Amino acid sequence: MRPTPIPPQPGQESVWDYPRPAILQDTDKHLKVICNGIILAETSKGKRVLETSHPPTYYFPPEDVKLEYFTETSRQIACEWKGRYLYYDIKIEDKYIQYGSWRYFQPTPDFVSIQTYYAFIPALMDACYVNDELATPQSGDFYGGWITKDIVGPFKGGPGTWGW
Repeated sequence: MRPTPIPPQPGQESVWDYPRPAILQDTDKHLKVICNGIILAETSKGKRVLETSHPPTYYFPPEDVKLEYFTETSRQIACEWKGRYLYYDIKIEDKYIQYGSWRYFQPTPDFVSIQTYYAFIPALMDACYVNDELATPQSGDFYGGWITKDIVGPFKGGPGTWGW
């Protein structure tokens, strides 16, 4: 059952206007991830994935990520549209986050440009910002969407939304 979309106001996007299958866009928005009190990633050269019912997921180029805190895991998953990806654990001092980030290592042709880029589970970070606005993490333990005032839902991820 598809929920009733919230009508977007001027300057807003509805996740129900995003396509399915997902698409990839460059973004020059200022993106920042804070973890255990440090800036773990920061860029204005990011990319975002847009998919029906999901807030955008942001991807950071490797040169803008503090990769010294990352450890590649053996956990690999496939997305039918974006390809195969693997997770990274993050350890900063005494804080350990299992599966806090991921990267596509075998992207599909439409997503080749994010092959070296990293995404984060915002709910596991201290804070994630888009143009200095604190983003709300997408609900659920699987999704990496960032909700800001310019994005309206309802959003997939919470209880009862799995079949959307």
